[in-house]
Amino acid sequence: MEDVGSILHFLEDKTILVLGATGFLAKIFLEKVLRVQPNVKKLFLLLRASDHKSAASRLQNEILAKDLFNLLKEKMGTNFKSFISEKLTLVPGDISCEDLGLKDFNVREDIFSQTDVIINLAATTNFDERYDIALGLNTFGVKHVMSFAKQCIKLKVLVHVSTAYVCGEKSGLILESPYHFGDSLNGVAGLDINVEKKLVTEKLGELRDKGATEQEIKVAMKDLGITRANVYGWPNTYVFTKAVGEMLVEQLKENLSVVILRPAIVTSTLKEPFSGWVEGIRTIDSLGVAYGKGKLTCFLGDINGVVDVIPADMVVNAMLVAMVAHANQPSDVVYHVGSSVRNPLRYLPLHDYALKYFKAKPWINKDGTVVKVGKIAILTDMDSFQRYIFIRYLLPLKGLKLVNSALCQYFEGTYLELNRKIKVVMRLVELYRPYLFFKGIFDDINLEKLRMAARQSGTETDLFYFDPKEIDWEDYFINTHIPGLVKYIFK
Repeated sequence: MEDVGSILHFLEDKTILVLGATGFLAKIFLEKVLRVQPNVKKLFLLLRASDHKSAASRLQNEILAKDLFNLLKEKMGTNFKSFISEKLTLVPGDISCEDLGLKDFNVREDIFSQTDVIINLAATTNFDERYDIALGLNTFGVKHVMSFAKQCIKLKVLVHVSTAYVCGEKSGLILESPYHFGDSLNGVAGLDINVEKKLVTEKLGELRDKGATEQEIKVAMKDLGITRANVYGWPNTYVFTKAVGEMLVEQLKENLSVVILRPAIVTSTLKEPFSGWVEGIRTIDSLGVAYGKGKLTCFLGDINGVVDVIPADMVVNAMLVAMVAHANQPSDVVYHVGSSVRNPLRYLPLHDYALKYFKAKPWINKDGTVVKVGKIAILTDMDSFQRYIFIRYLLPLKGLKLVNSALCQYFEGTYLELNRKIKVVMRLVELYRPYLFFKGIFDDINLEKLRMAARQSGTETDLFYFDPKEIDWEDYFINTHIPGLVKYIFK
């Protein structure tokens, strides 16, 4: 790795293509670049939209209207609108299509001739995604991005954002190693994406021939994704299709300079543009929301297990530093961006932080009732969870079924609703089980080398901080993250 040097200097007069621009990290990246380097030349934002009008509407509603941009709006004052229209160029498209779905030849040529950097944040992050959608975005999307990147004549670097959990259910120290097709990793030999695509097409055709409803097709596609992921040794469709996406990056990059970044569980911002900004319920936040609202009665998992969380602004800073460090420097580099090696956080204190916060500031329901929280039942294995569910829910459900039969289906609606809820819970538990009992620690020696290189070479490390050792977890959760959840997520 060469000296990193000044990030601000690198960004000046550069043109960046951002894919997946409405995503959580993409918005933080966009805001940071515009705020710290207003002399960036241009940002092409690829938005999933049918035309320019709907892309403009998405930009306004899903990006610029967010609190995240308040600081930039204050800084720019009355010039904000003209600044945005000068710096941002909207590109309606879709990475699951060839040429990223760009229909306008002139726009395509502009991007090919002007782009210095590509940031690929386009993905579906839903664990239980339909296989056709996940394969189209997370796998074939990468294939289309790579062939598009090769036509960008000025391209200095492509940053591909993946996830640390592409490792599947491995345990121990997980290295920052690239994935290749044919590796024996996770029993991946024999994987062929064209075969997977054919499988999806045939299954969809078969379902339509049978006259399946949209809901039936959706369920069948979700089930197919999990089945195929399991065949190759991954626990869910999301991490499987992201892992195969990484293999495609390695297979197709040739002499392009590409960085693969694997964040762990991304949480609210630590400092910038302000602390506690979060959007959408991320993995562990669903537990936090359920607990704060008094709906979480038990926790299933290894309470002493390490939960690898990292604030979103640190991930974006790591992206920016890695981008500059590898511009015009082709290498086989992967970066884990997490905290499990340098500043591990366990589930037990996490529960204590939530208890402390909601005892002091309980959630108040719309009807004015105050939610009281307490310690929750800890279930340390699937057997104890199944016993708990049986005693607490399945036995009453059986009783209700008998009463319902005796009373001429009087409780049919109640019975069906309770049965549906139990099925939903069991599916969620199955999806999240690998992470609640996760025994892996993400090595970040490459990222530590990048941090050291940045410190030694005049990089603005105060502005582009990404060292998890700086985080005081208790302070972060009680004063930043949970208040952020309550403000932006609780409804």
